[in-house]
Amino acid sequence: MNSARVLILLSATLLGGCASLNPPKPGDTPAYRAAAPLEPRPAAANNGAIYQPAVGMNLFEDQKARRVGDLITVILSEKTDAKKSSSTSTKKDASDEANLGNVTLLGKTLLSDSNAKLLGISSASKRAFDGAGDSSQSNQFSGQITVTVAEILPNGNLVIQGEKWLGINQGNEYVRLRGIVRPADITTTNTIKSTQIANAEIYYGGTGMLNDSNTAGWLTRFFNSPIWPI
Repeated sequence: MNSARVLILLSATLLGGCASLNPPKPGDTPAYRAAAPLEPRPAAANNGAIYQPAVGMNLFEDQKARRVGDLITVILSEKTDAKKSSSTSTKKDASDEANLGNVTLLGKTLLSDSNAKLLGISSASKRAFDGAGDSSQSNQFSGQITVTVAEILPNGNLVIQGEKWLGINQGNEYVRLRGIVRPADITTTNTIKSTQIANAEIYYGGTGMLNDSNTAGWLTRFFNSPIWPI
């Protein structure tokens, strides 16, 4: 039974190591691929009319994203600061003493003072506890990424998704984004802040030699994982 458990642990470790050998690639995740625009239905020709829907132009509309496949630029301005501190202090003192020399019977003391001291009972206890903890975290992320409209929800909100890859000196850096935006929050320059995206999924990572050198090996990650019993 023990050998079976060891085999399972080793298999999980090897699978985790193999997974690290397959870094992300552009377009490998459908959730972040650029969405292609829908093919428009051919409009029926209205013979005899000046306006033809098939060749109509939006002369009085701004160029904000509103259809599947339209582009929209997201301004990344993420900044989070979190801090938590706690402290606890408790103290308790207790003492008890019993002197048998105070016990009398018919007006006479049962024990002399010397014997009472020998048989006397006393106890004392002290308890004290002091605890303190501090935790803080700060993150900042800025930049821009242009994504596409992938879906139009029934209430008119837009689902946007996309990714951006940069090849820099034997490595790649990428930004992936997905979320829901309101058309009213899109500016006239067809941009929106990342803080206005609902259900936002923003990932920043890298691949290549530099990223691998900053990543612990699979065996080290195994010994630091919660499944390691020691």
